[in-house]
Amino acid sequence: MAQILAPSTQCQLRTKQSSMGGSPITPKMWSSLLMKQSKKGGVKSSAKFRVLALKSDGSTINRMEDLLKLDVTPYTDKIIAEYIWIGGSGIDLRSKSRTISKPVEHPSELPKWNYDGSSTGQAPGEDSEVILYPQAIFKDPFRGGNNILVICDAYTPAGEPIPTNKRHRAAEIFSNKKVVDEVPWYGIEQEYTLLQTNVKWPLGWPVGAYPGPQGPYYCGVGADKSFGRDISDAHYKACLYAGINISGTNGEVMPGQWEFQVGPSVGIEAGDHIWCARYILERITEQAGVVLSLDPKPIEGDWNGAGCHTNYSTKSMREEGGFEVIKKAILNLSLRHKEHISAYGEGNERRLTGKHETASINSFSWGVANRGCSIRVGRDTEKEGKGYLEDRRPASNMDPYVVTSLLAESTLLWEPTLEAEALAAQKLALKV
Repeated sequence: MAQILAPSTQCQLRTKQSSMGGSPITPKMWSSLLMKQSKKGGVKSSAKFRVLALKSDGSTINRMEDLLKLDVTPYTDKIIAEYIWIGGSGIDLRSKSRTISKPVEHPSELPKWNYDGSSTGQAPGEDSEVILYPQAIFKDPFRGGNNILVICDAYTPAGEPIPTNKRHRAAEIFSNKKVVDEVPWYGIEQEYTLLQTNVKWPLGWPVGAYPGPQGPYYCGVGADKSFGRDISDAHYKACLYAGINISGTNGEVMPGQWEFQVGPSVGIEAGDHIWCARYILERITEQAGVVLSLDPKPIEGDWNGAGCHTNYSTKSMREEGGFEVIKKAILNLSLRHKEHISAYGEGNERRLTGKHETASINSFSWGVANRGCSIRVGRDTEKEGKGYLEDRRPASNMDPYVVTSLLAESTLLWEPTLEAEALAAQKLALKV
């Protein structure tokens, strides 16, 4: 049974051996087959190709899809572990698979592994080996069964974290007793843009042209307002299957742009869950033939950028009198504005312009229910005197390990001088 590559169609083309004989299918015969099939119900074309098998009677069957769906659980205890890590740019994801002898429940049960760091921009060619340390596991929604996705961080053979390993420093901060006692919660709003494959233009936009202005697209419904809902929904379900603490999703202000939310998550877990959710989204867009962009301003002009708003609270903020703790945290964040901005994503200056629901990158501000501020406090938090704050500065391409740990460090471990605190309080009209 020979395998051939043929364009994917929603129906199966079947021919009789008597009409075909032993001759190959000519373009004229293929065209005729398509015309006959279209009369029976239509053929929907696709840019994708599938591996098909040619049966002895001339008909074709889809073999690849059957194999992808194959459940090996009844036949072996072995599982497939997909080791995932962050590449040399600090935002690209890499992964490779290995067989594990039996199902596992904790990353400590998994072996360390290695990869060629010279091929990812993370090591020189003459000393290219980088070691992967398994840190978090999730169920694999693509392979199913007992197969897993493994979030890893990367080290030199001597055990030193490589420069792009931001998880290591975050884990140190989150293991500090002061931080542990405050049980930091995070809710992260990941915005992203879907692009057409060949032209790198947003999904649903006319090629080389623009849709109507923003307004009807945010949480919109309809073929002329919502582009990519199937990808968003597939991602939502895949994350729930994987065990990611995804809490919602919605269409965003710019057409072709979406958002999903993860949380509340505690400490280092927030970064693990966001990175795994990003990996799953990359895989789904790969299958859909759509490009995923985390660029903070994918389209210049009067269009919203893409952020990664990070909601944050500590135990003290969530208890009675917490609003005063929140104001003290805002004070600290104002004094470390430059440090945070430098760590909040590449290209963020194109997004934080003071327009399109953003504050200026050059100044720090806060307000209640004000989406044009650096830090927003909700009405409920003000009313109840406790709750959380929202840092609206992080870009969509930020590293969640960096952002979450920096928030904890600035508000729980770092202390300003009394003079700097007094000046900042006066400037921000904060009575602390």
